[in-house]
Amino acid sequence: MRTHLLIATMIAAAGAMTMTAQSTRPDPKPDQANPNATQDRQMDHSAPMQPNSPTTPPGSSRSARDAQSGANRLGSADNSWVMKVAAGGMAEVELGKLAQSQGSSDAVKQFGKRMVDDHSKANDELSQIASRKGITLPTSLDAKHQATRDRLAKLSGAAFDRAYMDDMVKDHQEDVAEFKKEAANGQDADLKAFASKTLPTLEEHLKLAQETDAKVDKK
Repeated sequence: MRTHLLIATMIAAAGAMTMTAQSTRPDPKPDQANPNATQDRQMDHSAPMQPNSPTTPPGSSRSARDAQSGANRLGSADNSWVMKVAAGGMAEVELGKLAQSQGSSDAVKQFGKRMVDDHSKANDELSQIASRKGITLPTSLDAKHQATRDRLAKLSGAAFDRAYMDDMVKDHQEDVAEFKKEAANGQDADLKAFASKTLPTLEEHLKLAQETDAKVDKK
C-alpha cells in the first residue's frame, strides 16, 4: 500500500514538472512559427491590388490612335484643295520676289511685295493646320508653277510687268472662286475656317491686281 502511494506521488510530480516546462517555454518567433507571416503582414499594409481596373483600359491606347488617325484623314476634295492652295501660295511668294527684282514700275514692285508678305503669312497658317492633321505639304514648286516662274524670269522691264500682272489677275480670279467653294462646301472645319478667313484678303488682292494691271504699259 505504501509502495503504491509512493509511485502515485512520483507520477504526479513528474506531470507537474512537464506542465511547468511547457508553460515557461518561450513562444516561437513569428517568422519561425509561420514563414509567411512577414509576407502576409507586408501584403496587409500595401495598397490593394486592382488587376481589373488599370489606369488606362486595355485597348484604349490603340483606340485613341485609331481615332486620331481617323481625325487626320481628309476627304478627297479637301485633300486636293489643301494641296492646290499650298502649291499656289508658294508660287505667289516666289513670283512676288521676282516682281520686286525684275519689275519696272513701282506699282508692280509694291504689288509683288504685298504678295510675298500676305501669302507667306497665309502659307504659315495653312502649314500649321496641315501639321495638326498629319498632312505633308509640298516644299518646292510643282511643274506648272515652275514653268511660269521660268517664263517670267526671262523677262524684264515693261514686258515683265505686263506678263506678271496678267498672270496675277487670272490667278486671283481662280483663287477667289476656289476659296469661296471651300468656305461654303468644305467638309473639314479647320480648312473651311481658313478659307473664310483668307477669302477677303484674296478679294483685295484681285482688286489690286486689276488696278495695277490697268496701270502698266500695254504696248
